[in-house]
Amino acid sequence: MLLGAIADDFTGASDLANTLAKGGMATTQFVGVPKGGATTDCEAGVVALKTRSIPAAEAVRQSIEAADWLKAQGCEQFLFKYCSTFDSTPKGNIGPVAEALLERLGADLAVVCPVFPATGRRLYMGHLFVGEKLLSESGMEKHPLTPMTDPNIRRWLRLQTKGEVGLITLDTVRAGPEALADAFEAERKKGVRLVVTDAVADSDLMALGASLAGYRLVTGGSGVALGLPENFRHAGKLAGKSKAKTVARGPAVVLSGSCSTASQRQVGVYLKSHPGLAIDPHELMDGSMTIDKAATWIAGQNGAVPIVYSTADPASVAKAQQNFGRAELAAKVEHFFAGLVKRLVDSGVRRVVVGGGETSGAIVEALGITSMSIGEEIDPGVPALVAERNGPLGLALKSGNFGNDDFFEKAVERIGTA
Repeated sequence: MLLGAIADDFTGASDLANTLAKGGMATTQFVGVPKGGATTDCEAGVVALKTRSIPAAEAVRQSIEAADWLKAQGCEQFLFKYCSTFDSTPKGNIGPVAEALLERLGADLAVVCPVFPATGRRLYMGHLFVGEKLLSESGMEKHPLTPMTDPNIRRWLRLQTKGEVGLITLDTVRAGPEALADAFEAERKKGVRLVVTDAVADSDLMALGASLAGYRLVTGGSGVALGLPENFRHAGKLAGKSKAKTVARGPAVVLSGSCSTASQRQVGVYLKSHPGLAIDPHELMDGSMTIDKAATWIAGQNGAVPIVYSTADPASVAKAQQNFGRAELAAKVEHFFAGLVKRLVDSGVRRVVVGGGETSGAIVEALGITSMSIGEEIDPGVPALVAERNGPLGLALKSGNFGNDDFFEKAVERIGTA
C-alpha cells in the first residue's frame, strides 16, 4: 500500500476512493479500521470512519488508530479527507484531527485544501465558495449538525487549532512549483503547521499535488488527491489496475436521509416516476412507523424500485429537532435506516442507493461490510461500489450535496442489474 487515507465519513471515503481510482491507483475502501487478516492488496487504502460529528477527542482517537494501521501496511503518504464544504464546528473536528496526525506521523506541515471544482467548491483568498455563493450563503449555514456560518477557512480553522494557520493564495499556486515550494518553506520557518491553500480549478489541484510529493501528510477534500497518483506513477510504483467491475444482480432500493437542497431536488425528481415512502419524524418517534411497516410497504411495490426517505426542507427539520432534540432524532433516523437495510438485504435486495453521509455510515455498519471495491463513477465524487455480503452487493453512497438531479435513477442502473 502506497497511499493511506483517513476519511471522516463514509460518502467522503467513497468520493476520495473514486478520485484515486480514476487517477490509476488500485483502491480499496475499508469500513473502519480493519481487524485481523484484512486484505490489503491495493495501492491506495481509504479507511472510512464516522468521526465528522462525534466529540473531538474520540475523532482524534479513531483517526490515530487508522493512521497506525495504515502505517503498518507500509504507506508512504497519508491523506486526511474531510468534506469539500469543510463540515465542522468551532470546536472541531478537522483542526484537532489534523494536528494530532501531524504529531503521530512526525510531519511538520500539511496543506488544508477543501476544494472540488467539479462540484463547485473553490477556495480563493482563503474563502470557500459553493458555486457562485460564499459557503455561508450556500445553504450550509443551515446544516443541522455542522452549520458553516463563516466562509473564511483560515479563520474557522483557527478556532479549532492550537497553532497559527497559514495561507497560500492562488497567485502563488499558479506561479509554478518553485514559488509554491518557497511559500511552503516560508510558512514552515514561521512555525506554521497547517496551511490553507487556494485552488479554483483542477489544474491548480494538479499543480498542488505535484508539489506535495514527499510530504508525509496531506489534508483536504477529494480534489486535493487529483495530482497525488501521478507522483507514484512517476516513481514507477503503480501497476495500472484501478477499477472493479460491478457484478451485483437483484432487486434494488433507494434510501435518503439527507436534507440538503440537492437531496431535496433528487428525491423530488425520483418520486415523479417511482413509488416513495416518506418517514415522518413524529411517526418515527412515537413508534407508529416501524421497520416492519416500511419493509412490508417495499415488498408490495411489485418489482418497482422504491425510495424511502426522511429528506425534508430545513424548516420542517428544524421544527422536528425542536420537538424531539437534534441528537435524539438523528439517532432514531439512523437506527431506522440501518435496521431497514439489514432486513431488505437479508431478504434478497442486491442493490442499495443511499443519500446522506450519516445515513450511509449507519447503513454500511449495519450490514457488517468490512471493505468495498471501487467501480465506475456515477456522478462527480460518487462511484459505484461492490461489497461482499452473501454474494456481491452493489452500493452507491452519496454525500447529501453531491449528484445531479437524476442521480438516484442513474445510480440504480450503474450498481448492477435486476
